[in-house]
Amino acid sequence: MDQNLSPANSGQLTSSPSGAPGAAPALEARNIWKRFANTQALKGMSLRLDHGKCVGLVGRNGAGKSTFVSIVSGIVPPDSGQVYFEGASAPSLGDPAAWHRRVATVYQHSMVVPWLTVAENVYLGRYPKTWYRAVDWKTMRSETRRIMQEWGFSVDERQQCATISVEQRQVVEIARALALGTRCLILDEPTSALERSGVARLFERVRALVSAGVAVLYISHHLEEVFDICDSVAVLRDGELVLTAQTSTLDKQSLVAAMVGDKGEVDAAGTGATRTRSGATLGTARLVVDNLHAQDLAGGPLEGVSLEVRAGEVLGITGLRGSGAATVGRAVAGATVYSSGTVTVDGRQLKPGRPDQALSLGVGYVPEDRRGHGFVPQLGVTENATMTIARRLSGRLGILTRSRRAAAARPVLRSLEVVASGPDQPVAELSGGNQQKVTVARALIVAPGVLAAVSPTRGVDVASKALLLEALASFTQGAGAALLLATEELDDLVICDRVLVMLRGQIFAEFTSPPFDRAALIAASEGIAAAAGAAAGTGAAGGAISGGPAA
Repeated sequence: MDQNLSPANSGQLTSSPSGAPGAAPALEARNIWKRFANTQALKGMSLRLDHGKCVGLVGRNGAGKSTFVSIVSGIVPPDSGQVYFEGASAPSLGDPAAWHRRVATVYQHSMVVPWLTVAENVYLGRYPKTWYRAVDWKTMRSETRRIMQEWGFSVDERQQCATISVEQRQVVEIARALALGTRCLILDEPTSALERSGVARLFERVRALVSAGVAVLYISHHLEEVFDICDSVAVLRDGELVLTAQTSTLDKQSLVAAMVGDKGEVDAAGTGATRTRSGATLGTARLVVDNLHAQDLAGGPLEGVSLEVRAGEVLGITGLRGSGAATVGRAVAGATVYSSGTVTVDGRQLKPGRPDQALSLGVGYVPEDRRGHGFVPQLGVTENATMTIARRLSGRLGILTRSRRAAAARPVLRSLEVVASGPDQPVAELSGGNQQKVTVARALIVAPGVLAAVSPTRGVDVASKALLLEALASFTQGAGAALLLATEELDDLVICDRVLVMLRGQIFAEFTSPPFDRAALIAASEGIAAAAGAAAGTGAAGGAISGGPAA
């Protein structure tokens, strides 16, 4: 419904309640239970979020975080239990505007309308009107500009959202909530699409909001972020709240133990991923990239990139978002068109932008965006997993039976520990971690000679991350495949034999001796030349990414 601007929703802080003991919390969930079919998603979940505090919510995929957010955002009702805002019962689900004035969720996938301007998105659905009921564009733009300035945001209110960065779109969503008068924000994996400098700027904004009395619930799989930004942390496991504590009283190992319920599932580094060689030497080059040039808006440009990956080798390629690391993976899989240079797989040259040819040459692909390119949401688990080998399974008469799909998919789905109610359950109904496992299964089931994996652990919990990395490394070694692992997640590099760091479309540094030094990798990503020892992977103890393969 259209609304006129008023002091109540102008972006000014009103009462600025405190988070002191006894004060009404900004949000309180009491004894929330929720079941979906045979899944008990939440079991008596209770959580308090005070003004002027940032609380972290963590847990493995499928732990119940998304269900909890949906309930306290007014999207789905609980089976039992209550939600309160500043001591008053939550509005009815039939009054979404009332919910929006109390709580706003900024999701990892942008919810802005790209063809509208920043100002139109900030006041979406409630445009101010002139006395003769026309949209008051001048007031809307000036109020948006004032809100941006008041909260220290620097986004031009006149820009079309299709032309601004992911980070700026996130700012627009936060500004939209503040313009409504919302003083309770839920940030759901807010750094998943941000480069490191963007993460630092986000943290500055969050701290400013918290200092001004805003309550923030921060959901992340990156535990270091939780320790950096949150006052306290709550851990969900299998729908139950198993731990609440001040972050100052915890360490990463104890938090991981609470998340997984078994300290043996992950190692002290929090990933559990390792790489153990059998002593076999690496084979001949299966993937050769020579002098590649490309302009890719999604992954960044390439300017003369050359590399090779041998049989049984895992080559990591990393860098800031837009550095070109993701573009290399996409080019190898035929998912982007490059202007010059060559990609050769087992001696055969790949044509640019031909994913069908890449697949026929034996290239497996784990895309960065699993929702957009990793699976078909409405199709079942086995149908998605076997999509890349459907022609092979269909036989001479072109008939592909359900039982044949299931038999082909069962071993790889079992090895990846995909949790589903059955082989025909739509992948859209699975947790994010299980969706990613299906995406990886689709790549591995081809038995590829070359595997290009772009951010294969993005948005998954620590245990799923360990399992996926182990699966990729084990397949590479066992099948003699060549794995190109393009990722911004430094922990993923634990399985790599070598690491290339990209900077502005070029290879800036190479690390050849695991374990790799984290500080040196970060410095190289920022364009800072590392010392000779660090560049060889022999950086200072304590900063290394441990668990790498033996030299």
